[in-house]
Amino acid sequence: MLLRALIFALCLPCWGAKFVVLQSGFHLEVEKWEHRSDEVVLLRSGSEMTLRASEVIRFIEEEDAPQPQTQAQPIAAPASVASKTNEPRQVIAEMAEQYGLPVQFVASVARAESASRTDARSPKGAIGVMQLMPGTAKELGVDPHDVRQNIEGGTKLLRDLLIQYQNDPDQVRKALAGYNAGPGAVARYGGVPPYRETQNYVEKVLKQYQGAQK
Repeated sequence: MLLRALIFALCLPCWGAKFVVLQSGFHLEVEKWEHRSDEVVLLRSGSEMTLRASEVIRFIEEEDAPQPQTQAQPIAAPASVASKTNEPRQVIAEMAEQYGLPVQFVASVARAESASRTDARSPKGAIGVMQLMPGTAKELGVDPHDVRQNIEGGTKLLRDLLIQYQNDPDQVRKALAGYNAGPGAVARYGGVPPYRETQNYVEKVLKQYQGAQK
């Protein structure tokens, strides 16, 4: 269930897995992993992440890892299909799969942010479907005016925030609060900041996501 802290998914005594399967339905791409006594060490993006072995369920070996969607479609799609590649719902589904998040979770964030509209602009200057601020988009290396890059940037940011709070029992709420108000505000208040906008936002996303699961 999404409201539980992310728990890294029986570890195997060797290097070589590509994805860690998470009990909540998420999966995390890793470069290498190693079982050391009662701990599991993950290597991703050049940095190590250490977890208790009891927190790990399983890994997917590289040869079993899901292939990117573009590689699974060697035949060019008809123009009528290709024209839909920037349709927000389709891009959300693609990016959610790419970054190991439940589609309905990302879709719930998009609805709360912009009603999934590409032309949405906030008074503060947030742009498009995932409502990326220009500075945030620059840090993520995406163009917020490009639909695909906007949604990819927002989805990656959500994934990174969930990883940041992965051992916290209030992980998902903090990740959503960090997306809305920034991780600095979450750190400053030790949880969801006492901002009415942020508190309403977190509850709205969770309500939408839980409703989509029924």
